[in-house]
Amino acid sequence: MSGSVSGSVSELESRTDALLSQARARLTRLDPAATAGAVAAGALLVDIRPEAQRRQFGEVPGSLVVERNVLEWRLDPTSGASLPVADEGRRVVVLCQAGYASSLAAATLLDVGLDATDVIGGYEAWRDAGLPTVTTDSTADSREAAGDAR
Repeated sequence: MSGSVSGSVSELESRTDALLSQARARLTRLDPAATAGAVAAGALLVDIRPEAQRRQFGEVPGSLVVERNVLEWRLDPTSGASLPVADEGRRVVVLCQAGYASSLAAATLLDVGLDATDVIGGYEAWRDAGLPTVTTDSTADSREAAGDAR
């Protein structure tokens, strides 16, 4: 089968679960507190959640929003479509809602040569750890105050 997940998949584990396990085996995942420390030390926290989730649940102040469908192009400094913050020497920590999609995304960023990992438990764990969050209304207000109305 072309493009299949390597290794055997038990009858109790889906191919997607196997893919997730393989991705996570390549990552040194961070809990929310370690993520906050990494960001304070210069890592880039990238929120890949769709707008609807960010609007419903909130955002992490200072995180860079790059939706999943364009992640590799925006963070690969060799893509021609990268953001100014894309830097091969900067650690990237990917955040999704619950820490699943972010593992797959971080593994893909490893494949393009970046130092990447993700947040164990995602935004939910970050919020539950009492780390800073803002609602979308607050985010919009702060962007407007900074002259960045989108």
